[in-house]
Amino acid sequence: MAGALAVGGLAALGPAAQAADTELARNGGFEAGLDGWNCSAGSGAVVSSPVHAGTKALQATPSGGDNAKCTQTVTVKPNSTYTLSGWFRGSYVYLGATGTGTTDGYTWTQQAADWQKLSTSFTTGASTTSVTIYTHGWYGTPAYQADDLSLYGPGGAPVEIPAVPTGLAAGTPTSTSVPLTWPAVAGATSYKIYRGGTAVGTATGTSYTATGLTPSTGYSFQISAVNSAGESAKSAAVTATTTSGGGGGGGQLPDRALVGYLHASFANGSGYTRMADVPDSWDVINLAFGEPTSVTSGDIRFKLCPVAECPNVESEADFKAAIKAKQDAGKKVLISIGGQNGQVQLATTAARDTFVSSVSKIIDEYGLDGLDIDFEGHSLSLQTGDTDFRNPTTPVVVNLIQAVKTLKAKYGAKFVLTMAPETFFVQLGYQFYGSGPWGGQDPRAGAYLPVIHALRDDLTLLHVQDYNSGPIMGLDNQYHSMGGADFHIAMTDMLLTGFPVAGNSERVFPGLRPEQVAIGLPASTQAGNGHTSPAEVNKALDCLTKKTNCGTYQTHGTWSGLRGLMTWSINWDRFNGGEFSRNFDAYKWN
Repeated sequence: MAGALAVGGLAALGPAAQAADTELARNGGFEAGLDGWNCSAGSGAVVSSPVHAGTKALQATPSGGDNAKCTQTVTVKPNSTYTLSGWFRGSYVYLGATGTGTTDGYTWTQQAADWQKLSTSFTTGASTTSVTIYTHGWYGTPAYQADDLSLYGPGGAPVEIPAVPTGLAAGTPTSTSVPLTWPAVAGATSYKIYRGGTAVGTATGTSYTATGLTPSTGYSFQISAVNSAGESAKSAAVTATTTSGGGGGGGQLPDRALVGYLHASFANGSGYTRMADVPDSWDVINLAFGEPTSVTSGDIRFKLCPVAECPNVESEADFKAAIKAKQDAGKKVLISIGGQNGQVQLATTAARDTFVSSVSKIIDEYGLDGLDIDFEGHSLSLQTGDTDFRNPTTPVVVNLIQAVKTLKAKYGAKFVLTMAPETFFVQLGYQFYGSGPWGGQDPRAGAYLPVIHALRDDLTLLHVQDYNSGPIMGLDNQYHSMGGADFHIAMTDMLLTGFPVAGNSERVFPGLRPEQVAIGLPASTQAGNGHTSPAEVNKALDCLTKKTNCGTYQTHGTWSGLRGLMTWSINWDRFNGGEFSRNFDAYKWN
């Protein structure tokens, strides 16, 4: 019936109208990337294989909550008939149009093992001047491919390039970011942001925050307005200078900080250590662990180790008094959430809000300085189609970011925020991110990157666990294995230099400031796989802070401001005669 409608409609238009028929879809072959197209939840990407014609095609990946819909709005004429077609591969793929003013047409295929042409048609209403054409897959199905999309019919009034934006303003900078706002421009569908004359991002609204900047540095920004007709000239420039702040309370820590986890809620072979007996070497003491009542509840609880398990455990009153004494001596005491057994999945906004209230209760009850996020295992996992670390869509990631920002806002600038992810969730992101553009990868790969990136202005200290890790590729494109200086040098250099995520040069994770980074190691051979001898630890510090003793890996800078070391754990170090902390205290940083 669609074919009959198309034929009848074209015949009714007459020869004069047919002569005006033209191709209206912009970049239907995707040879210019996604120019002209918007894909939901970052689901779309351009691939060079498979293609129907030319050198490029669209590949869009649905998820459980997103059907990978890619759209384009096209100017049309009222009371006119149009034919929409395209070539597709995949299962449950749809092609259609909305906003026609009459009956919106669509077609679909249940299965196209190889390129299959889909075609439909529609007639516009009496006042219709634009329609939106689309293609999409189905929730939870594999990726589909589309190529050579076409909308053929009478051309509408030409779209004009938007006017040059005015009123660009820079808000209050932080040490690493500058917020930008501007008035809307009529006819614009998006805006390009330029820093120092180079395009650095896009926005569909009228605000954008430039991140990953250097403290105490001046920057110049411009924007342009974009629609299907093209891009306007750049706006007048605005300038802003980032602050010199330490970020996230980092200035409260000593220049060289030693971070350790205290087994406060459980016992193991290392024995229980009372808070009052923690040696003065430790600058940040992370209480291990606050754990949820269930994986998805968000309800975090913390209790001291039971007497039956830890006969020498102190009373609650003595524990709180010892925390206060440590703080009076300049130490920071944090609650660490998660750990190996404490899986936390904030899959709902209710769990997010419960997380905020329950963590706040622990912080307030014990008078703590902040929060350490030690999510491991399956706590963070990216949904299929969540492919851009800068704009995450997975609920467990988005809700965690929002929860931590709420806690930071509640407690203010003195709130100390640290994170202890595994290499699998951070540096592995150089090669793999989530389930990947074609699916099939471990969805946890690189899953901490959007959290770190979104919270980088609030982050006091990141100490990735350089242990219990498989080989990881460094920026030299070589694999590095734990246990020696080389591993710590390569992994830390990645954090400080930054790296393209999943090899995508357009999605670069910006490096952190040296004072935001510490190296995470096991305190002894009993504490975890990948123990590093004191001599090798010192080699790593020499290379990273002085660029000496580097071995085969050459760093991309000399990171003299590196904050220090983290270890699992204070208990295991004490069990091992204090070897780890004594070596830290003795190391010559300058």
